[in-house]
Amino acid sequence: MTSRLSLCTLFALLMFGAAPAVVAAGPNDACYTCHTDADVKAGSGRPASLDPAKFVASVHGGKRGTCIGCHEDAETADGALHAAKLKPVSCANCHEDAVGEYAATAHGKARAGGNQVAASCGDCHGSPHAVLPASNPKSRTNHANLEATCGSCHGNDKLVQQARLPGGNIQAKYHDSIHGRLIRGNDSYSVVAPTCTSCHGAHSILSKKEAASKVSHANVPDTCGSCHQREHMVFDQGKHGALQHAGDKTAPVCSDCHSAHTIERASQSAWKVAVVGQCGGCHDDYVTSYRQTYHGKVTDLGFSEIATCASCHGAHDVRPASDPLSTISAANRLQTCRQCHKQASASFASWDPHPRPTDRSRDPVLYYANIGMNVLLAGVFLFFGLHTLLWAYRSIADALKRRRGGGSQGQEEN
Repeated sequence: MTSRLSLCTLFALLMFGAAPAVVAAGPNDACYTCHTDADVKAGSGRPASLDPAKFVASVHGGKRGTCIGCHEDAETADGALHAAKLKPVSCANCHEDAVGEYAATAHGKARAGGNQVAASCGDCHGSPHAVLPASNPKSRTNHANLEATCGSCHGNDKLVQQARLPGGNIQAKYHDSIHGRLIRGNDSYSVVAPTCTSCHGAHSILSKKEAASKVSHANVPDTCGSCHQREHMVFDQGKHGALQHAGDKTAPVCSDCHSAHTIERASQSAWKVAVVGQCGGCHDDYVTSYRQTYHGKVTDLGFSEIATCASCHGAHDVRPASDPLSTISAANRLQTCRQCHKQASASFASWDPHPRPTDRSRDPVLYYANIGMNVLLAGVFLFFGLHTLLWAYRSIADALKRRRGGGSQGQEEN
């Protein structure tokens, strides 16, 4: 290209005595000559065309972006054509830290293991010739677009099944959650509501089985707490938080009660009722006894205005009854009952909210009363069952006699 410009300049000097104003050629013009053709193919047979306008608008284009910045072996002397097959471009040439993080992620390990379906740089950022900054509303990595970007894999049922992706169709679950709905809103929450990278990270996505993962069981409170700071602080002060900090792997964290991708508003009636079952995942004996009470039987019918676990025990600040700050401690129990039962007395609050009729040590009176009721019930059924059988026998016997012409009525007349 340099030699061509020199000839043009020399010709102008000979003809006009002075060089005319020459518009400087762009550094990528020679590349555009071929690579704006939709039919041009790379040595591998893949399309090798690009849209100059999109490239210039991308983070790689503009004033500082040149083709040879990435395709170094495409630069040749005197404008000659480069080789048909160039070396693969490595994003690590510029983005060494990000690529280093990616190699240790679930995606990076999967690709290193031969799974070419796993997401690579281009799957998330798009074509390297049209990568837009995350601040651009059209960018694939923009906060509002990440659901669709991650969903191109984790929302594709066929690919989920083919690659055996954990969690199934996660995009569908997230889309209908409170987080997904907030992202699609038109208010201030849409820019702060958590999306995929908020919980999983961007270039540091790790399996939840790894201790360093943001979504590992031990790290979930801190991950959720990055947004829900007040709830995190209260959780840490409660019994569940204390167990979790002590290293108890069975201690419940946010996702055990709220789930991970299907999180709903805690104020929704359906969630208030359903969360009782979540508590039962650990406290089965308490939930079983709760189901036997008026509160439990009414919530089983779907009514959420009746007391549930959180109504008495609290939500994030669950404490044992021995803790003076507990809502069910001896000093606070009456006040807790009066949240619903305004006229409740101390005697009212002394009743066992988790009756166990089969546990004599917990309540001997209830234990023997339960036995008495069961004996009475069995006796009633036995007595009237026997009475019914004898009555049926007598009725059948009389019917047979009448058929033979000598029923009980004939005997009385004789």
